[in-house]
Amino acid sequence: MNLLYAEAGVKRKDTALTIGLRALMIIGVLVGLFLMFIGQLFSIIGLVLIVAVFFFYPKLDVEYEYVYVDGQIDFDRITGKSKRKTLLRVDFEQVEIMAPSTSHALDNYKNAQFEVKNFTSLNKDNKHYTVIANIDNKRMKVLFEPSEKMLDLIKKKSPRKLETY
Repeated sequence: MNLLYAEAGVKRKDTALTIGLRALMIIGVLVGLFLMFIGQLFSIIGLVLIVAVFFFYPKLDVEYEYVYVDGQIDFDRITGKSKRKTLLRVDFEQVEIMAPSTSHALDNYKNAQFEVKNFTSLNKDNKHYTVIANIDNKRMKVLFEPSEKMLDLIKKKSPRKLETY
């Protein structure tokens, strides 16, 4: 059995919001340590604050992985380099078109209403692709950054759905 298989992954670029949250969490740890030295009731509050920061801090480190297997793409989010969750599965039978995000092939879809799923690294230099699909009776616009191998396999399996210009 010869399955078409490719995977790609990108690390999400830190935004101003995530940098700000990390700075606040570091300040929270310092405040928690200070509260622990003040007194008994404050030490419990400080300990809870420190535990909360160590629980939520790794969730700010986000990576996306795309797995293409025989006509279907899974979009997974990996947080803290340890926890994986499948966010979306797209079967290419549901896809209307897949093209680079800057392609004129997507001009017909500019004014349409979509639920947008962004699985990119937020890096403007990388080449982003857009998938327009009907998933569970919803029109979705999925943004991601496939590898060259993944693009080749999609072209072999669904050549009419992939625009490369």
